[in-house]
Amino acid sequence: MFHARWIPFVVCSCMFFKVLTPELLADKPNVVIILADDLGWGAVSNHADWAETPNIDRLISAGVELDRFYVAPMCSPTRAGLLTGRYPIRYGLARAVIPPQRNFGLPVEEQTLADALSKAGYTNRGIFGKWHLGHHHIKWHPLSRGFTHFEGHYNGAIDYFDLTREGERDWHINFQPSPKQGYATDLIAEAAVQFISTAAQEQAPFFCYIPFNAPHSPFQAKPEDLARYSTRSDASKEDTLRAMIWCLDQAVGRVLQAIEDCGEADNTQVWFLSDNGGVPDFKQNNVPLRGAKLTTFEGGVRVPAGVRWPARWRGSRRLTNTMGYIDVMPTILESAGVNLATIQPEDKPLDGVSLCSLLDGTESALAQRDWYSYHGQSGPDRETIAVTTSQWKLIVNGPDIRDRRIGDEHRVFLFKMPVDLLEQNDVAEQHPQVVEELFIKLQAYRSLQPANGVGAFGEGRQGFKPWKDWRIDAPH
Repeated sequence: MFHARWIPFVVCSCMFFKVLTPELLADKPNVVIILADDLGWGAVSNHADWAETPNIDRLISAGVELDRFYVAPMCSPTRAGLLTGRYPIRYGLARAVIPPQRNFGLPVEEQTLADALSKAGYTNRGIFGKWHLGHHHIKWHPLSRGFTHFEGHYNGAIDYFDLTREGERDWHINFQPSPKQGYATDLIAEAAVQFISTAAQEQAPFFCYIPFNAPHSPFQAKPEDLARYSTRSDASKEDTLRAMIWCLDQAVGRVLQAIEDCGEADNTQVWFLSDNGGVPDFKQNNVPLRGAKLTTFEGGVRVPAGVRWPARWRGSRRLTNTMGYIDVMPTILESAGVNLATIQPEDKPLDGVSLCSLLDGTESALAQRDWYSYHGQSGPDRETIAVTTSQWKLIVNGPDIRDRRIGDEHRVFLFKMPVDLLEQNDVAEQHPQVVEELFIKLQAYRSLQPANGVGAFGEGRQGFKPWKDWRIDAPH
């Protein structure tokens, strides 16, 4: 019901498992995914003049701008859906992020994009930055989930300068704690640049996933970046955020330059997106969209995004089709020549669809599908869930809707789409039948969540103490 297409699994496929010769590998793109953290719609300078992002703008304008690109309302769910092509509610990772105390991770039964690309001849598969998909056991470590190289941090919201979370350093190279010093955004860019420069020298294509922590809190900027926006000793939090965004953009520029320098720009597929909307503390963060991070209004789930692949996809275009994070994996796999019918386990169909026909210009529209957003980080009494169709968007805020009808404790919004993308005119009272029909869809979607999913954000927080250096193989 919730995936637009699924082809039956074929147990044996000579087409996919044929010998990957150098000639066949040469047709596959290198893949780089750059993921910002809490970068709002209004925080890129091609949308507003509040922040400066010339490199992000250059990447998107030279490639294909994905104007209606949707993600989850918060971090871990977006990262999970990005790497699996499946709505994270299916495997219990939609309700909340994975906080430090949570003994939970991306289920090992889920195939990741890195897993799939390993079978397609991508021998170097690196991740540099914020993992946030499980840190209590080796089975959830990036190197256990299809990646071959890792440098970065397991938790979210680390200190940008001392690289700590909960007072313990959270910086690692592969399985080991690393003593590296530096500003987190710069360290992530440096590691990614080194990986790209080295991997590009080999005969096989590479996959580089760069999930930055910026500009997520804590709001900490380097003095030289902060000086660009404030000369005061007590610079405002807004100036600090703008300086962090500038630093993030400069890091993106270094990654793009590394791709140019190794001679792989034409055949490197570079994606850019944010993991959710910006936080509501800053007035300009999501302008002109309504809402912010942790909401299912457009400002929480519609983000700046684009992709560039000069060898195959004509640039300087803008697509307005509804698409999003769960579509990245099937798009990359199809572009790499992977037969999707042979790569996905039969009992775990993809919810995302390949965007290749849109990106290469052979089609102008996707088959109609509903798009779902949900989170319940504060617990079952305070959830938000939404569905967008070709004509409508219904949002229901309040208690878990699985076993109840809409009541006084719920706040319901209905917007006409796509004519009211700014969500300015709630028409729920005028269209009760539409509300009822879409509410039934939301109940079915909400019911996908398994009983053993990630708990509410604050559960288990009291009395929790981190272990030394967040070593993932340490007893705790």
